[in-house]
Amino acid sequence: MSPLRKTFRALDIGDGGDGRWAGHVQAMWPRAEEWVTEEGRTAEGAERARKLFETHLPELVPVLERLARRLDRPGGETFLTLAALRPFFSGCTQIGAGGTLLRNYDFAPDECEGTIVFSHFLRPVIGMQDAAWGLLDGMNDAGLAVSLTFGGRFVHGPGFSVLIVLRYLLETCDTVDEAVGKLRSLPIAVPQNVTLVDSEKSVTVFVGPDIPLTEAPDACAANHQHLPVPDGQERFSRTQERLNTVRARGTDVAAMLEPPLYQYAYDEGLGTLYTAHYRPAEGRVTYHWPSETWEQSFDDFAPGSRTIPLGRTD
Repeated sequence: MSPLRKTFRALDIGDGGDGRWAGHVQAMWPRAEEWVTEEGRTAEGAERARKLFETHLPELVPVLERLARRLDRPGGETFLTLAALRPFFSGCTQIGAGGTLLRNYDFAPDECEGTIVFSHFLRPVIGMQDAAWGLLDGMNDAGLAVSLTFGGRFVHGPGFSVLIVLRYLLETCDTVDEAVGKLRSLPIAVPQNVTLVDSEKSVTVFVGPDIPLTEAPDACAANHQHLPVPDGQERFSRTQERLNTVRARGTDVAAMLEPPLYQYAYDEGLGTLYTAHYRPAEGRVTYHWPSETWEQSFDDFAPGSRTIPLGRTD
């Protein structure tokens, strides 16, 4: 049987003011538009999303407006606030230690944008983009790196998709402590675990619409928070097994590329799509798959595309 394949792209989009970012997002717009909630499609919902953005992410308002003009689609600005999106629930495992952030991203292949972006909205940032300008993980030129995993609890409330929150932290923060301080006051729509790394510190925090920010025991995360998930969910996601494994193996790329950390349940939306190894103090990230690697950096960013076989290839 032929292996499942996914194409990943690397784009240098600058400040988003020219056609590079807009051309990419306009091509995916019909699908992206479907992510907006019914409320977000109303004038009242759009106004609430805009006010939430202005209140909590004010530094990014000029970028939002610039990108919305470039996108030039009805409802485009509301979508780009990422404050009126349907919730999504993913897998993932991540760990931070010794100035390194290592993570597996597990999701449905067709639902992941798969775009590595070098941007300069407020400062240089490299990360795996999703939802047009949100980030699944990334780093900035100050040496801060962040990534997310789903927190395992299927609750939803008012607030932002964590994708735009990671973008905001990297655009406006230099250190882990500064980023955690900002996270405390940001409304997050779905439970998420955020791992943050700089040259001095690594930490994982639990956030969500129904809990205050809570620091995890160590800088590791799978897909639960302060409480275990139900037995059936554990059997499906193996979140505790993965957390125990990543704690034992540390920032070992080889461990991320084999079970139980590397997952194969692509049909259930829980297969590993990529492994990202960030060394933010060096400004470098390497994306790993079982058969290939792709390195990017601030000093040597290489636009292009690669079609990668996912999972077992034998």
